[in-house]
Amino acid sequence: MDFLGQLSPSQTTALLKELNHFPNKKLGQNFLIDSNIVRKSLTLAEIKDGDFVVEVGPGLGTLSGALLEKNVNLFAIELDKRLYAHLCETFPSDKFKNLNLINADALDFPLADLPEEVCNFKVVANLPYAISTPWIDAAISKKAPSKMVLMLQKEASVRFTAKEQSSQYCPISIFINLAYEIFETHKVSANCFYPKPKVDSLLLALKLKENPFFFKEETKFLIRKIFSQRRKQIGSIVKNLNEEKDSSAANNWLESESISKILRPDDISILQWKSLNDFL
Repeated sequence: MDFLGQLSPSQTTALLKELNHFPNKKLGQNFLIDSNIVRKSLTLAEIKDGDFVVEVGPGLGTLSGALLEKNVNLFAIELDKRLYAHLCETFPSDKFKNLNLINADALDFPLADLPEEVCNFKVVANLPYAISTPWIDAAISKKAPSKMVLMLQKEASVRFTAKEQSSQYCPISIFINLAYEIFETHKVSANCFYPKPKVDSLLLALKLKENPFFFKEETKFLIRKIFSQRRKQIGSIVKNLNEEKDSSAANNWLESESISKILRPDDISILQWKSLNDFL
């Protein structure tokens, strides 16, 4: 059984033609055309009646329709004005009172228009690939979802789940791994989208840890600054930090954690980075 809003490849191309809309590469507009992947997303997120769910970049409404059929409280954000107008027509507010849809940039409103008082919520989204890293950083900094099921470019998912001593290990790897458990990944072929992207994708399912850890913003800023020189030794990077207080705090951190100054940023463990928070 197909979900409300589910479109076949031919229906997708016909609808785009009707809307006079050409998929925008810059905005990462590759539309999902496989209902099996839609089902998998909802299953991984354990979607239940009455859940509060955030969706980023609903596009033509394939995933939105499936979520609305599950009777969730859906908060969705779409940047493209033409697609936003199409979504408003497809899911009229008088019929879909559980949909709150806004036309805005997800980097400005990472959790769409989710009310401040809602603390227990999920994110299910086919993320525009260009914004995946800054979006997830902004989203978990604002308020942590209990679960996230994200469609990502394979390269992004590797970065999100990377461990130390890996070329993909970076600040976002550290931020995510201290707050979330990665409980499943599911490969998604490029053939599941229109237009077909040049790379395969991955569904990444994340669950908030029982005792999640979130860095202070100033610590995150410093970690990013250090990783921008990832090929240098940590002792040299710390010594040459612009802010004297950052340099002093980071040096105290290295000594306290017995971190060798000849190590490079990607040799330092996630738990050692966690301890940096205490020194700022």
